[in-house]
Amino acid sequence: MAETTEGRKTIVLTGASRGIGHATVKRFSREGWRVITCSRQAFSENCPWPQGPEDHIKIDLADQGDVGSAVSEIRQRLEKEGGLLHALVNNAGISPKHKGGGRMNSIDTPMHVWRDVFQVNFLAPIMLARGLFKELAAAKGSVVNVTSIAGTRVHPFAGTAYATSKAALGALTREMAADFGPHGIRVNAIAPGEIDTAILSPGTDKIVETIPMRRLGLTSEVADIIYFLCSEQASYVTGSEIHINGGQHV
Repeated sequence: MAETTEGRKTIVLTGASRGIGHATVKRFSREGWRVITCSRQAFSENCPWPQGPEDHIKIDLADQGDVGSAVSEIRQRLEKEGGLLHALVNNAGISPKHKGGGRMNSIDTPMHVWRDVFQVNFLAPIMLARGLFKELAAAKGSVVNVTSIAGTRVHPFAGTAYATSKAALGALTREMAADFGPHGIRVNAIAPGEIDTAILSPGTDKIVETIPMRRLGLTSEVADIIYFLCSEQASYVTGSEIHINGGQHV
């Protein structure tokens, strides 16, 4: 059931312009939530949700100063509606590849690439959660970090910097659950496997043959789990990392 305008909940979500992020915004909008989106791109007219342009913040998560400025902007916007933030979804992530699409391994990944990947995939999530801590605590809110199956096994396409940043984000989720829990904030992670998006790597069809469910996941299926973790149905769930991969991890 959708929230009334008076009791409307608010979510901040990074990486909303496509794929899982796009599906998640649609899922929460359908339930009546106010959605504040953050991404490198300006708001796209292809994003069919209410108040989209007004509730979009352009932010470069690779720039720590820009993240700090975005936190200040988000807090100002939340203050107008009681200073409450019910959910923060850290979905944005980068996975650089060599020219031609080759996988970057632990031997040849340049150090500046490691730094950029960890800033976006690992440091930005904790910067946002800490910066918005007061608003999350006031709402007894929920944080969802989007990790990856690549965080727990070597993946044929995802590079080493990406994989290790997602593994670190999984560990951070447990630490945050322990630290944020006493303040009423739940922190969980989801670890998607092969999801059907517009940027699938060549050779994905071979991986699908090894997945027990023999198909790709849908972005809407991932969005449903994110919504569940931010809902009252998950009120005693924290510190968990949920695999969404059709059994690929078994």
